Amino acid sequence: MQETKKLQVAILLYDGMTALDAIGPYEVLQAPTLNTDVRFVAREKGMKQTDFGKLRLTADYSLDETLHPDILVVPGTAYPKAIMGDPQVIEWIAQVHKTTKWTTSVCTGALGLATAGVLRGLKATTHWLAHDVLKQFRAIPTKKRVVRDGKVFTAAGVSSGIDMALTLVAEEFGANAAQLTQLLIEYDPQPPFDAGSPDKAPSIVVTTAREVFAKLQATA
Repeated sequence: MQETKKLQVAILLYDGMTALDAIGPYEVLQAPTLNTDVRFVAREKGMKQTDFGKLRLTADYSLDETLHPDILVVPGTAYPKAIMGDPQVIEWIAQVHKTTKWTTSVCTGALGLATAGVLRGLKATTHWLAHDVLKQFRAIPTKKRVVRDGKVFTAAGVSSGIDMALTLVAEEFGANAAQLTQLLIEYDPQPPFDAGSPDKAPSIVVTTAREVFAKLQATA
């Protein structure tokens, strides 16, 4: 009996990315119970430094070696110019999206998809501080943790990449596979505070978050 071809998952890496945006989906999509081949991909092979410079992740494949992934995962960054301002990466996203089965993003990775023209006319989400930017690319910002429009999945801020990946697993491999993966990584969120969205956090915390984000962009 012929073995079913594994789905190739390409997780994009680049200098300035947010680590959990990439690693959250990785921990879900590389589960040994799934028929996937997960690879970290970058413009050039090698180590890529994350947005706050404390951690590096390694890309074992270049963009030229990964032209037809079945699933694309684009992580975000605290400095959106890190991805939006790289024409080679944006062109690659636009090209591989034509043949992907699923195209996905986490957090401000959605701005990479938007710059590549992927989100035009689609409902999408991203980090709550970047929703207005999506409108500039004719996307339809949606206040949900995970949004699917056709073959495109977008996730809100950072940690929501895990939810997005589990939702994708359920769609591709079935609910039982997604639940098994969730159990294996013991993903059972019980946060100490109910402050994970601007609609729930105290106003002073939301204001401070906006100030922090503005300072980050000023230094980008």
